[in-house]
Amino acid sequence: MCGFAGFVGSVEDREQVLENMMNTIIHRGPDSEGKYVDEDAALGFRRLSIIDLSSVGDQPLYNEDRSMVLVFNGEIYNYQELRKELVEAGHVFVSNTDSETLIHGYEQWGEKLVERLRGMYAFAIWDTKKKKLFAARDIFGIKPLYYAQMNGTLMFASEIKAFMEHPRFDKVFNEDALGNYLSFQFVPTNETFFKGVFCVQPGHYFVYENENLEITRYFEPNFTGDCKKPFEEVVDDIEAVMKESVEMHKISDVEVASYLSSGVDSSYLTYLGQVDRTFTVGFDEGKYSEIQDAKEFAASINMKNDAKVITPDEYWDRLSDIQYYMDEPVADPAAIALYFLSEEASKKVKVVLSGEGSDELFGGYNIYCEPLEHTSFNKIPMGIRRILGKFAEYCLPRGMKGRGFLMRHGKTLEERYFANATNIFTEREANKILKKGCEPGIQKVTRPLYDRVKGKDPVTKMQYVDLHLWLVHDILMKGDKMGMANSLEVRVPFLDKKVLELAETLPLEYKVQAPRTKVALRAAADRNIRSKTAEKKKLGFPIPIRVWLKEDKYYQRVREMFQSEAAKKFFRTDILVKMLDDHKNGKNHNEKTDYSRKIWTVYIFLVWYDRFFEHGKPMHPAMNAR
Repeated sequence: MCGFAGFVGSVEDREQVLENMMNTIIHRGPDSEGKYVDEDAALGFRRLSIIDLSSVGDQPLYNEDRSMVLVFNGEIYNYQELRKELVEAGHVFVSNTDSETLIHGYEQWGEKLVERLRGMYAFAIWDTKKKKLFAARDIFGIKPLYYAQMNGTLMFASEIKAFMEHPRFDKVFNEDALGNYLSFQFVPTNETFFKGVFCVQPGHYFVYENENLEITRYFEPNFTGDCKKPFEEVVDDIEAVMKESVEMHKISDVEVASYLSSGVDSSYLTYLGQVDRTFTVGFDEGKYSEIQDAKEFAASINMKNDAKVITPDEYWDRLSDIQYYMDEPVADPAAIALYFLSEEASKKVKVVLSGEGSDELFGGYNIYCEPLEHTSFNKIPMGIRRILGKFAEYCLPRGMKGRGFLMRHGKTLEERYFANATNIFTEREANKILKKGCEPGIQKVTRPLYDRVKGKDPVTKMQYVDLHLWLVHDILMKGDKMGMANSLEVRVPFLDKKVLELAETLPLEYKVQAPRTKVALRAAADRNIRSKTAEKKKLGFPIPIRVWLKEDKYYQRVREMFQSEAAKKFFRTDILVKMLDDHKNGKNHNEKTDYSRKIWTVYIFLVWYDRFFEHGKPMHPAMNAR
């Protein structure tokens, strides 16, 4: 597990440039470093030792004649079977790492290598003879991979901040991404907030040769729903594939622990993994803490639980540093809590299991019930429902009971659903709050995804959209960045190729039976963990943002940022301040005055922008001492 950075193209002091790029991601790999530099390319690596702890496993790694060079971030869980096949084909290995299977596998199978991999990965291979770079990202997007083609140079890295150390990099803010960010709470495409910087999408690879970059999609999920097996037999299959996936994800030469909330996903993984330690965080406010439930569950299966109560001050005081680690703003309050969870775990272990991905694969989000409910209302002709929806949006007061229902059901699924994230700002609201306004962009993002799943049931459509948007740009983004900020490897056994292959076959009734979600997965979990946990409703990671914004200390902090020069560049700050004041002066749980998510989305963007663009080089304070 590590981070890497590199470039193809000419520049003076290329080894020092590479060293500077690597130093920005030292948190991803504090155990060792390695470099490869020639007249055409430079590849740098920071290592967090997990498998083969000896220095033999250090990267870059080479093939037998050293004509190919590899840097790799992640884990290949089927590396032992690939290694056996490659040894039989005559390849000579010098380490016991999963990394080395990639370099020999590319020699043997070329670009077809990625079709054989089971794991989480981003890697780059430089062919010194052909002067060609090959780079790929795993099928779910668990590990990040960014690139920028500027001024005759291709830069690539695990994190965007590495590019800022390259003299050919032009740091320019991409204001066009702001509109969609306000609606999605993240940038939902391969673009980033840095103009000219892109993320490689999941299941894609690129080839760079003769200054030409070609991107290819090599994998796409296919939800067939064609399983005809009886329910109990499917539950058997889920139990078997999850046991096997957890065992694969536990392969390590260091201790493996687990994150633990009070929900079914992390509890099931913890039970299957039989780890020694679990980690939980929460808050003082009762309903915003899962610590007690997590401790009770851990005790019931004889496991240790280390829990931390996050104080409001430490949550708010670390926001700038956390945005530095994130590279881009993600306005999910859980991302910050995840930082503290990773920090606690990293004090005792290097690897943890985590439950990301089960909701997208097995149908776990509560919103997935919506298309299956209110079927009588949905029989009303769409033309009439559209009129009712428009009337509700423009004529009924915000917060009035039934307004949101009429608005949602006045649109088709394809029009109203664009990610598990709530619609933070509608396009009309975003256009009103931004000084420059914004072009409608939501449908441009979602329409190609819906086109690929035409004819599928509504839950499958929502899963597909979430796999490509919410999972990649929110869930996995924060999972990787917050873990690696603390030099911690986060492994996600639900996001496994074999688990996906099974999940793809599940019919609708094995996924969602409103109001129940994850029907088959919960049945599998219920065999091993108490029913109360297995059947617990999806909670997410509850954060008391709504409450904090009513406290004068945090209200004043946000108000100051809303009136800053940076805010005035992009926003109509009078609207921001009024929104903040209305929230502070309103009553709790009143939709009419609860603007907490909107306020937070703008505030996090401004904290991020301040770190990366207002005060020059966004170096983390700890780096200055290195």
